[in-house]
Amino acid sequence: MEDGKHNILRPQSYAMNGGNGPYSYAENSFYQRGIVESTKETIKEAIAKNLETEQYASSTSSNPIIIRIADFGCSTGPNTFLAIQNIVEAVELTLKLKKANSRKPDFQVFFNDQISNDFNTLFASLPSDRQYYVAGVPGSFYGVLFPKASLDFAYSSCSLHWLSKVPEEVTDENSQAWNKGKIHYTNAHKEVLEAYSAQFDRDIESYLNARAQELVGGGLLAILIPGLPDVILESDITTGTEFEVLGSCLMDMAKTVFLLAAYTSFSSSP
Repeated sequence: MEDGKHNILRPQSYAMNGGNGPYSYAENSFYQRGIVESTKETIKEAIAKNLETEQYASSTSSNPIIIRIADFGCSTGPNTFLAIQNIVEAVELTLKLKKANSRKPDFQVFFNDQISNDFNTLFASLPSDRQYYVAGVPGSFYGVLFPKASLDFAYSSCSLHWLSKVPEEVTDENSQAWNKGKIHYTNAHKEVLEAYSAQFDRDIESYLNARAQELVGGGLLAILIPGLPDVILESDITTGTEFEVLGSCLMDMAKTVFLLAAYTSFSSSP
């Protein structure tokens, strides 16, 4: 903060498709849900091992324990609700086993995503039996979004592979990293891969610096992010092939539009 103002990063904002229709994120995120389900025990074990329960040892009716959780990159649900429920249950179980407090803590959950995210759909589909208070926090998770030392648990799943922006080099015709005719780095020149990698390095550093400010001492951070070992090429997996096919289709569509526009302009000439 400088001169009483927050330094908030505002990168390009591209949210997932909203609503509950056939092309919405809510109806096309089964892969992401599978990741949440498959990592439930890992999250549970990590909380049991690392949660510092001493800070929650005492509470009264007038001074209750409040545990604040934030999902960075929540989208429109329902996967975020499953993830939050797993975290809440794991924290409650850990506090109970370690006899940290006889009183059940209150949970406050913050759902964060891009400003253009469909928060209406998110809040309209909140579980009716939830045991936590909720709030929405729009904005890029690559910047600081909460006051210092205000969060107990920060969580991100299948979101940090989305960069804050397209690397400038890949859109510059005069750059060796110009990624002409492609929407992804699969089968691209090494300069393209290096440009994306450098952008990710900058973004992940910004993300971690922001969470370091927001988390309380002893707070926990869980990140689930798809990745590949260095020995495996993007072109060797299904995702890389899908991006290649999608990029080819988009290029064909762009060429068709260009040709139609050129034909219309020619046929309309005097």
